[in-house]
Amino acid sequence: MPIFRGDVKFAVGGLAHAINIVDGFNGLAGVIALLVLAAIIYVAGQVGDETVVALSLVVAAAVLRFLIFNYPRGLIFLGDGGAYLVGFLVAELAVLLVQRNTSVSPWFALLLFGYPVWETLFSGYRKKILQGRSPGEPDGLHLHMLIHKRLLRPASRAATQSAYGANALTSPFLWLLALPAVVAAVLFWDNTLELQASLAVFIALYLVVYRRIVLFRVPSFLVLRSRRAPMQGVEGGAAAAVEEPEEI
Repeated sequence: MPIFRGDVKFAVGGLAHAINIVDGFNGLAGVIALLVLAAIIYVAGQVGDETVVALSLVVAAAVLRFLIFNYPRGLIFLGDGGAYLVGFLVAELAVLLVQRNTSVSPWFALLLFGYPVWETLFSGYRKKILQGRSPGEPDGLHLHMLIHKRLLRPASRAATQSAYGANALTSPFLWLLALPAVVAAVLFWDNTLELQASLAVFIALYLVVYRRIVLFRVPSFLVLRSRRAPMQGVEGGAAAAVEEPEEI
């Protein structure tokens, strides 16, 4: 399936923007980028594309070096410029891999970026269709923000006094969410049908997680508790009285 020049520009621009969208907490976008790069390196090795392997290793080394200072203490930050740069480089490598190797399905790249891409699309739908606002307006209802407020905010007083802080504790939840899409992309990189099915399963998983968090139906074992801020559960011990649920 050939990719035309206009498709490449749209794909690279969209994927770079998606990485910037999820750059909300220490280490979140950086580790997502590393997961994507690891998958690209593996598949490029499978098809014998040494150029993509070498370029990906260089970018991965740079991102890893950044994470040494960024996570968990947040001594430096990507910012919009850094997030777009990392997003552009990773997106370009994914598209380059697909263009140079016809055995790699284009759906490999889409599923590989499953979490940031769907976060971007769902946010646009939520704002435009459900709220009647411009998709470009910022809000506090991204999944990573809800996880921070609903799963970590009750414990933030204690957590922010530690070396890690509630900011850094948010990112691992999203790493785990993004991992299934990356693993499926690696397993089915040359099978379009299985990649499409895996993407559908991932979207369903995201929606279930999002809905449960919005409705305060998070299992109690996922909520970080604080002795100073005990929580009464609505379902399974999730936070109920901390804040009112936002409308979506």
